[in-house]
Amino acid sequence: MGDDSEWLKLPIDQKCEHKLWKARLNGYEEALKIFQKIKDEKSPEWSKFLGLIKKFVTDSNAVVQLKGLEAALVYVENAHVAGKTTGEVVSGVVSKVFNQPKAKAKELGIEICLMYIEIEKGEAVQEELLKGLDNKNPKIVVACIETLRKALSEFGSKIILLKPIIKVLPKLFESREKAIRDEAKLIAVEIYRWIRDALRPPLQNINSVQLKELEEEWVRLPTGAPKPSRFLRSQQELEAKLEQQQSAGGDAEGGGDDGDEVPQIDAYELLEAVEILSKLPKDFYDKIEAKKWQERKEALEAVEVLVKNPKLEAGDYADLVKALKKVVGKDTNVMLVALAAKCLTGLAVGLRKKFGQYAGHVVPTILEKFKEKKPQVVQALQEAIDAIFLTTTLQNISEDVLAVMDNKNPTIKQQTSLFIARSFRHCTASTLPKSLLKPFCAALLKHINDSAPEVRDAAFEALGTALKVVGEKAVNPFLADVDKLKLDKIKECSEKVELVHGKKAGLAADKKEFKPMPGRTAASGAAGDKDMKDISAPKPGPLKKAPATKAGGPPKKGKPTAPGGTGSTGTKNKKGLETKEIVEPELSIEVCEEKASVVLPPTCIQVLDSSNWKERLACMEEFQKAVELMDRTEMPCQALVRMLAKKPGWKETNFQVMQMKLHIVALIAQKGNFSKTSAQIVLDGLVDKIGDVKCGNNAKEAMTAIAEACMLPWTAEQVMSMAFSQKNPKNQSETLNWLSNAIKEFGFSGLNVKAFISNVKTALAATNPAVRTSAITLLGVMYLYVGPSLRMFFEDEKPALLSQIDAEFEKMQGQSPPAPTRGISKHSTSGTDEGEDGDEPDDGGNDVVDLLPRTEISDKITSELVSKIGDKNWKIRKEGLDEVAGIINEAKFIQPNIGELPTALKGRLNDSNKILVQQTLNILQQLAVAMGPNIKQHVKNLGIPIITVLGDSKNNVRAAALATVNAWAEQTGMKEWLEGEDLSEELKKENPFLRQELLGWLAEKLPTLRSTPTDLILCVPHLYSCLEDRNGDVRKKAQDALPFFMMHLGYEKMAKATGKLKPTSKDQLLAMLEKAKANMPAKPAAPTKTTSKPMGGSAPAKFQPASAPAEDSVSSSAEPRPDPKKAKAPGVSSKAKSAQGKKVPSKTSLKEDEDKSGPIFIVVPNGKEQRMKDEKGLKVLKWNFTTPRDEYIEQLKTQMSSCVAKWLQDEMFHSDFQHHNKALAVMVDHLESEKEGVIGCLDLILKWLTLRFFDTNTSVLMKALEYLKLLFTLLREEEYHLTENEASSFIPYLILKVGEPKDVIRKDVRAILNRMCLVYPASKMFSFIMEGTKSKNSKQRAECLEELGCLVESYGMNVCQPTPGKALKEIAIHIGDRDNAVRNAALNTIVTVYNVHGDQVFKLIGNLSEKDMSMLEERIKRSAKRPSAAPIKQVEEKPQRTQSISSNSNMLRKGPAEDMSSKLNQARSMSGHPEAAQMVRREFQLDLDEIENDNGTVRCEMPELVQHKLDDIFEPVLIPEPKIRAVSPHFDDMHSNTASTINFIISQVASGDINTSIQALTQLFQIESLAREASTGVLKDLMHGLITLMLDSRIEDLEEGQQVIRSVNLLVVKVLEKSDQTNILSALLVLLQDSLLATASSPKFSELVMKCLWRMVRLLPDTINSINLDRILLDIHIFMKVFPKEKLKQCKSEFPIRTLKTLLHTLCKLKGPKILDHLTMIDNKNESELEAHLCRMMKHSMDQTGSKSDKETEKGASRLDEKSSKAKVNDFLAEIFKKIGSKENTKEGLAELYEYKKKYSDADIEPFLKNSSQFFQSYVERGLRVIEMEREGKGRIPTSTGISPQMEVTCVPTPTSTVSSIGNTNGEEVGPSVYLERLKILRQRCGLDNAKQDDRPPLTSLLSKPAVPTVASSTDMLHSKLSQLRESREQHQHSDLDSNQIHSSGTMTTSSSSTANIDDLKKRLERIKSSRK
Repeated sequence: MGDDSEWLKLPIDQKCEHKLWKARLNGYEEALKIFQKIKDEKSPEWSKFLGLIKKFVTDSNAVVQLKGLEAALVYVENAHVAGKTTGEVVSGVVSKVFNQPKAKAKELGIEICLMYIEIEKGEAVQEELLKGLDNKNPKIVVACIETLRKALSEFGSKIILLKPIIKVLPKLFESREKAIRDEAKLIAVEIYRWIRDALRPPLQNINSVQLKELEEEWVRLPTGAPKPSRFLRSQQELEAKLEQQQSAGGDAEGGGDDGDEVPQIDAYELLEAVEILSKLPKDFYDKIEAKKWQERKEALEAVEVLVKNPKLEAGDYADLVKALKKVVGKDTNVMLVALAAKCLTGLAVGLRKKFGQYAGHVVPTILEKFKEKKPQVVQALQEAIDAIFLTTTLQNISEDVLAVMDNKNPTIKQQTSLFIARSFRHCTASTLPKSLLKPFCAALLKHINDSAPEVRDAAFEALGTALKVVGEKAVNPFLADVDKLKLDKIKECSEKVELVHGKKAGLAADKKEFKPMPGRTAASGAAGDKDMKDISAPKPGPLKKAPATKAGGPPKKGKPTAPGGTGSTGTKNKKGLETKEIVEPELSIEVCEEKASVVLPPTCIQVLDSSNWKERLACMEEFQKAVELMDRTEMPCQALVRMLAKKPGWKETNFQVMQMKLHIVALIAQKGNFSKTSAQIVLDGLVDKIGDVKCGNNAKEAMTAIAEACMLPWTAEQVMSMAFSQKNPKNQSETLNWLSNAIKEFGFSGLNVKAFISNVKTALAATNPAVRTSAITLLGVMYLYVGPSLRMFFEDEKPALLSQIDAEFEKMQGQSPPAPTRGISKHSTSGTDEGEDGDEPDDGGNDVVDLLPRTEISDKITSELVSKIGDKNWKIRKEGLDEVAGIINEAKFIQPNIGELPTALKGRLNDSNKILVQQTLNILQQLAVAMGPNIKQHVKNLGIPIITVLGDSKNNVRAAALATVNAWAEQTGMKEWLEGEDLSEELKKENPFLRQELLGWLAEKLPTLRSTPTDLILCVPHLYSCLEDRNGDVRKKAQDALPFFMMHLGYEKMAKATGKLKPTSKDQLLAMLEKAKANMPAKPAAPTKTTSKPMGGSAPAKFQPASAPAEDSVSSSAEPRPDPKKAKAPGVSSKAKSAQGKKVPSKTSLKEDEDKSGPIFIVVPNGKEQRMKDEKGLKVLKWNFTTPRDEYIEQLKTQMSSCVAKWLQDEMFHSDFQHHNKALAVMVDHLESEKEGVIGCLDLILKWLTLRFFDTNTSVLMKALEYLKLLFTLLREEEYHLTENEASSFIPYLILKVGEPKDVIRKDVRAILNRMCLVYPASKMFSFIMEGTKSKNSKQRAECLEELGCLVESYGMNVCQPTPGKALKEIAIHIGDRDNAVRNAALNTIVTVYNVHGDQVFKLIGNLSEKDMSMLEERIKRSAKRPSAAPIKQVEEKPQRTQSISSNSNMLRKGPAEDMSSKLNQARSMSGHPEAAQMVRREFQLDLDEIENDNGTVRCEMPELVQHKLDDIFEPVLIPEPKIRAVSPHFDDMHSNTASTINFIISQVASGDINTSIQALTQLFQIESLAREASTGVLKDLMHGLITLMLDSRIEDLEEGQQVIRSVNLLVVKVLEKSDQTNILSALLVLLQDSLLATASSPKFSELVMKCLWRMVRLLPDTINSINLDRILLDIHIFMKVFPKEKLKQCKSEFPIRTLKTLLHTLCKLKGPKILDHLTMIDNKNESELEAHLCRMMKHSMDQTGSKSDKETEKGASRLDEKSSKAKVNDFLAEIFKKIGSKENTKEGLAELYEYKKKYSDADIEPFLKNSSQFFQSYVERGLRVIEMEREGKGRIPTSTGISPQMEVTCVPTPTSTVSSIGNTNGEEVGPSVYLERLKILRQRCGLDNAKQDDRPPLTSLLSKPAVPTVASSTDMLHSKLSQLRESREQHQHSDLDSNQIHSSGTMTTSSSSTANIDDLKKRLERIKSSRK
């Protein structure tokens, strides 16, 4: 049992994996218990077992496995994460459970599989089970089939996909194993239960016996529809609700049915497609044309056999269909006609939607063939046309069908109507919209009055079917004129109709129709349309409202209701009809007088024609009152207007009377039921007065009122004809003006464009300019509604007039027509209005286009023309195409019937001659515009072939094809294109061009659609293969399109579609889908409803976004700025925006000026960051192209819309370059004033400028470059750093311009590149310029190479990326270039490198050809002869170039001496200060520009330095001379050459005389710009060295020891004051940390470091603004992490903790609460107490604000916490006295007391001394005196304050920046430490004692090992030292001090050094340097 007890102790998961079966059994049992206990499905407990579940089911021990299966089942049922295990567990069950002999195991296995299906993992389970069917073990196969059967039985065919199962069924029936065959039979029966006869075709080929058995089983099955008995988790809640409803009874039954309805599985889907085209007899096409009918019959029979296959593979059936069509149409043998019809039926059934493209050709032919009387022919034709109808939509064939309806032959009419009736049955309310119903009803209404009874009956049936499908509400408006008998007949037919979609469709439609009408009451709504006639008229309540809708027709027509309109059309009440239009007989004058006298006062009628105007006026006033009080029903309108027209009538001379008269007419029209008869009485008079100055307005008002009563179209027609039949030009122009206004108020629907156009043409020809102007204004208004097609009617006008018209149109462009405000019948209830509006807008738009006169051109498309187009000779083909273009041009607008033209043009789309292809595309474009929306029917046969052309290899052909597709889509909308499989078939083709163009097109179009056909899902598998395409562009386009597919199809469907992919692809794609899901744009919102839909889907308006529903133009004008959410999707709403964007500022100029006053750039917080994120996350296109495409421009426009002033954006994106110049001028003006805005939008500005680089206009380019120069100067001043994103989307395009032919541009670009180096690391610039050298443009290559040379010259070798070697090899390649300029540039660049780098160049450039090498050597020799020329030339050429910092490049080579945390370095590289880390320049890291500017200072300082003759030092150093020495500057130009200045100072530092060294270092730190360059690492080493030197006891032995210490002290002060404040503070903190950590370090050392820190603290008030606080706080954080409070308290001295507190306190005091914002660089703030400490201090300081005087603040360097209260001071003093009292610390205590008294001279220590003994008091006083003497008298530093007070110098705050450590090419640190190193080496060479050991603290990185033995060469030694630097940093606390800093001053003879000496010394130093490299 020993073993047992072992595993019993293990945790459950380990037991489950134990090798002992008992342990596992126990583990599974316990797991099962746990699983049953966990209530929360999302509990983290579940995740622990994720990896084990597979082991549960695949256990090798059968007993244990059973328990495991039980546990697994509970796990799957309850765990939220179980889905992740589906694949592995189910495959485990299949392979390891289904083969088990125990039935229980199998049952559990099946249960687990079903449970996985329940938790929504059906697909994965099915996949594994289907794999199991291929297993060799029959047991497993049987179990898999059984599982599938159970799953289908329980979950139903919605969840279990039947197609894959049915595919393998025949194979299972053939199995040798009886068990498998039996199981297959069972599953076949189960499948049949769900899909019935759809299963027969796939199983028709199995063994006949088996089939018979199956048939028997099938017959026994119950007939009811099966219902699933088990539901997915997501459906279970729904199911529970349904059950509750059912138990509640009532209506719920129906609800339940709906929910459970099983999807009808289409047998077609389960079949394999058969390819038949290749199987056609070879001579088929000859035979079908044969003279003998028998041969034709043979050919047809061959086809008939082939098309019997139930599913045919897609292909090009055009020729076959054409041949069959010919037989149907032309063949004289009726048998063959029937046979051909059967073949067509077979094709349509087998191809389904794929046949749609041929439907349009065949339908007219079949319909016309119905003239045949023979029943078998008629039946064959009926079957054919019905089958064809199912492959297309009614919309597509409507034109053809309607054309045949007018045929004279009654049989054709009858059969067409019957076909329409059958077609309607397949429709639903949504697929049969009003726009389609209208023309059909109109045609059928003619037929119901036909003389032939069979035609009438067929028409009744068709109308009845329509009524059933869409409901009475939709059809009634069209049946208004039908008499009662016929109406009843229609209704009777409608009741008999059985719809294909079941009755529900019709009812649902009706229900829907009722919903939006609040006006209807429940009574009429519930009654349903059919029962309408039963409602008796006396129920006025509900019905008052109904008739308006029923009979009133579309409300926009604005016809008033009849006086007593209570009855509905259903009741056939006479008055009900009058709602449509008030028709009034003309009354005689007597009758009128009689009627008028009833309602008017008698006096009024008598004085109507009085000769006294006053009487007439009084009469008019009475008349008006009477009219105002009259009731609508009692007002005899005609009588009243006749009275007004009575003499003097409209010839009234008194204007007052006339005005009243006109006003009364308006009142009557508004208040009464005004008829056209009444209108005709007054209109003539109104038109006559419209030009009158005084009465014109009243006349217009009356006309508007009449237009409202009698409809604008009729009124306008009357008014126009009257105006132009008279001569008065004033009347004509005013009439036109009134009409312009009226159209805006009433909308355009119903107006007769043709009639208008002829009148407008007359007006345009008028001599009077006012008439012409009014006509042009009217045209402008019409343009709003009709669109650009309007212009076509006026193309033959005179050019001057045409330009005026164009200008008017241009004004209107981008505006959207206003919503109509009148003409909506005011009498119908508001509720009804709304209801009608919903359906109405369709008509309005299409009306406009319908009204355009269309020419029939089919007769011009002769067979000769068609054969010309198909001729072998391309010239003749071209002639044919030219003719077609001519025909279309001439016709302008054409009817949709274009005969054989589509097939002819289709053939030309794949013409071998690309010019003809382009010409064909242009014709198709014309065709689209000419045919308008009717082009829809040609989409399948002509549109899809255009898409195929997108795969052409020629760019221009593709562009033409894309333009054509867009022109078509603009007319047709996208629905037609996306329906059917055509588009997915195109996408399937593996042509990269086709794929990328098509996907690009879809990505542009899909976002604008509100809904798409379901067929879009067919494209998804091909979209997925595009996402993995080899071609990068295809992948890119597919990624762009992905979110828009998802927008329409939803994530679920898309994810489901990945099911069939390989696992690797699937994972990748799911990741992409997740990404796309995050970026998925919202669907465009439904358009705002307006009563008339302005531009239909039709007018091919330029300003309408392609294919977007026209309503956008309405809604978008209301909200010019796109919705922010949508704006993210590239071009979702931006399209609509660009719609009116182009021409908005056409308001008054005054308004414009107001607009332009504000800022041009709007600062959007985090806008730039968000844009970068979007680009990173691929939410927007990455700015990367060879030429900018529209989508990039659109995207930029969208991004700019939020942060650039609207008017400026219009200028920036204008098509005219002058506007770009304007924009640039504005940007230059605002550059200084809007710095923040410019920087906030910098990425967008730079992107916009890159677009300008692609313009051809030089002036724009020059202006852009000018702006860029100013911009980069500004960025430099602002210390801005370009981000990677900005750089990569701008620099490559700027570099393109460096190759411009114009010198001046090249110069500007170079100047800009120069300035860019100041805001972007030169090393990164290098890479971009390097790319530029690969250009084909030789000028660009040469300029880029020169630029590279300049970079190397200015910034040294470290700019070369990726490494100097690789870069130089690239450059050297160009030495062999064809172009001379490029060769020279390459040679010059390499010579430049040689001058900097010496002979090593030859190693770096690798092997050159002999010729190239000799050219290079020659060039190097030549350059050596003129050494001084180079620097001067450089100065002339590049006045702009100043040194820049490349923080990033430094990060690549972190200096070895850096031991800061990486975070710090990151901060440096991110630092916003461009002075951050300077680029390495030649050997030194110092940016010496300032020295150059400052040479005066240097010169006067020079003589102070003592120079030594160092010849004998250098003697032993033998370094081989390089062949040609790098140019060494002479002493004369020494001051102009920074490097030599440094060299000189270095030689002084390396002097043998310690004083000279110190003086030189002091001098180094006097040059501020140099001092500031010292990095943290360097300063740390320097301070370490100097402090160690001060503490070195051996210095006291020297004669001038005190002097040296004083000098060092002074130097320390200089270093503290002049260095970069951040770096020195950082260095001191690190040094303090190191010294406290080091065991060997003396307390004195730490004390001096702290004193330096105090000094720094004192300087803080002046320098705080220049300090990078984040970095300092990071250092303090690291310090506090290493030394928590407790640890610091354990230190012997309490100075460190006080120093730290003082520093923090001072920072807090200076920065206030803001200091807490500076903790950004600290990763984990909880690691130290820093944050807590700061918060405490802040709180404390808030509590005690203002309690300290300024004086105390000045003494801010005190170690005491300044804000401390008196109590704290007492505590502090008490502690000091405690120390003095203790034996060990007495001295330290005294020193502290001395310090304290010195700092706080007024501090009172008396109370402390009082309590002590006399002896103690005198001891303290004596001690203090001794210290004072020591410090003041002797001036010894080590025992004194470290920094003597008299040396304090006020510190000049220096603009600091974080300078990261800079390395030379070997990655080593170069800085003062190295120069100190050299100094030591030189000393060693002189034999100074370097070997004496001492136990003092180390000089850290200067010297790391004890007693270095003398080395042969100093360079070797230097190398060894440098290599030890890094180690020494980490280990310095353990290393011993190498005490070579004891210098005797007398070792060397000093003599003043001559010029030559210095020169020599420099050369040697340089040699050391180059060898070191």
